[in-house]
Amino acid sequence: MQNKQILITGGAGFIGSNLANHLAADNDVVAIDNEYLGTPTNLEAAVDYRTHSVLEDDLPTDVDVVFHLAALSSYAMHEEDPTKGARVNVEGFVNVVEQAREDGCETVVYASTSSIYGSRTEPSPVDMDVSVNTGYEASKLARERYGEYFANHYDMTVAGMRFFSVYQGYGGAEEHKGEYANVIAQFADDIANDDAPVLYGDGTQTRDFTHVSDIVRGLELAADHELTGIYNLGTGNAYSFNMVVDMLNEELGTDVEPEYIENPIPDSVYVHDTCADSSTMREATGWEPEIDFEEGIQRVCSQYTDAAASTHQ
Repeated sequence: MQNKQILITGGAGFIGSNLANHLAADNDVVAIDNEYLGTPTNLEAAVDYRTHSVLEDDLPTDVDVVFHLAALSSYAMHEEDPTKGARVNVEGFVNVVEQAREDGCETVVYASTSSIYGSRTEPSPVDMDVSVNTGYEASKLARERYGEYFANHYDMTVAGMRFFSVYQGYGGAEEHKGEYANVIAQFADDIANDDAPVLYGDGTQTRDFTHVSDIVRGLELAADHELTGIYNLGTGNAYSFNMVVDMLNEELGTDVEPEYIENPIPDSVYVHDTCADSSTMREATGWEPEIDFEEGIQRVCSQYTDAAASTHQ
């Protein structure tokens, strides 16, 4: 993307700030955020940052492309207040896209979730049947249906991206998310500080961990190719939480044992395993993940290993 006017909602958050900083090199980028899970310190000076809620009127939607990443993004947030979850994730989406449409914007790329595939060890294709077990999943599936409405009724290009377990580490833009950060970031910080990482159940659950830089490229390609429909962004490889702890210990040169606790999320709704089939995205754009898991672990740990190396010089 070059010389485009771009709006990113949730733009001070983890994924949004990575996208904003990347695109601001060659485009005019406005990032908006209500600073619930985001912080403007994640953003570089080239990004035009403004504090807004996605529920407001008169948002800065007079742009070429909207990346809608703002969301209440966890199971817990929606169980605490399902109405608020729907308002932010569904009404907020419709509000942003409708304002953009009225301003003449025809390209929208937005965040959905891989959670709606449920628990699967086999790669999940985008055309498989999905169901919802949580308020969070319901809000993201509703978002996909409204995306379909805008595409079909108004002939906009609207692409929903189902992310698979996005990570970067506290050395990137995840630290502000705290307990809502990816488990890799949380586990790495615990182990580096000689604290036991807390694993739900027996630690055998698996995730398709996808580095944020690959997600950013996927989002940009979706806009560049003016995609419409639903696409997966994931690696097609899954690792257990136990394996993550082992790899982090190895990279950090530590030997910290995890603490296993009873899963606070009911088994009936907990997604135990995820794995992406990203073939439709690959066929449409040529996108492939570039950061394999070993390199990703090294990147997450680098803030700790670099600090240790400098103190020993």
